Amino acid sequence: MYRRAFIQKTFILGGLASGLSSFTPIKKSHIITLSFDDGFKKSFYRIAEIFEQFNLRACLNVIASGHLSSYKPPTHYMELETGNFDDWNLLKKRGHEIMPHSWDHSDLTHMPLEKAKEDITRCLDYFAEHLEGYDAAKAVYNFAYNASNPELEQYVLGKVVAVRSGGPTINPYPRTTSKFRLGCQSFGPENADPWLKQQISRFLAGSGGWLILNLHGLDEEGWGPVSSACLKDTLSQLSDLKHVEVLPAGEVIARVLKNDPTK
Repeated sequence: MYRRAFIQKTFILGGLASGLSSFTPIKKSHIITLSFDDGFKKSFYRIAEIFEQFNLRACLNVIASGHLSSYKPPTHYMELETGNFDDWNLLKKRGHEIMPHSWDHSDLTHMPLEKAKEDITRCLDYFAEHLEGYDAAKAVYNFAYNASNPELEQYVLGKVVAVRSGGPTINPYPRTTSKFRLGCQSFGPENADPWLKQQISRFLAGSGGWLILNLHGLDEEGWGPVSSACLKDTLSQLSDLKHVEVLPAGEVIARVLKNDPTK
């Protein structure tokens, strides 16, 4: 089943991405981001290896305190060994994208607003201190449980360039802008192989856009895991399609900002 029943919400926040611009440096009609959360050490190294087989960069989102003794996994699905920032810096050097996925995986929508802001700031400060080459102007903050609200999103977008939260999986191409809200969905707790294949198949049958799917671990790890075989087969098939490109979320945004004539 879906982790949450998401309702598309519309709110005005200066500069949020929508629509297609002549300045958008996207050459393919279909962009796909597989956005992996939670930072399971075994899974994330294996995900990186599989992406590397196809000369692709993985999109890896990690919990800032996940490696600390004080961290308490919020569900039994997350009671697994997590990597630390030595691991994340190594994977980043190999070309993969490492982005923040909360301080301790709390649902910020269940906190008082000021406490939630403190949690966000603590997470981002830790990334700035421990992730080599971290740049807030290029960072995507990935909300735990894909749970957010306009107040939280506005606060985070005052600190980073983009947020990822619950919403329609097919996003419009970003246009010239300075801030982005990215929608996604996930599936679980059972194996997500059929769901992953179905979502991609439906997307490829359409006219295009930017599909963002939220995944977690591989094989038996995490909530709604995908199998290594399915991931490898999926990337193999997508790599053969000339109109498709598989990219980390931050890379899509970086291309847009690099070609923004207002910068």
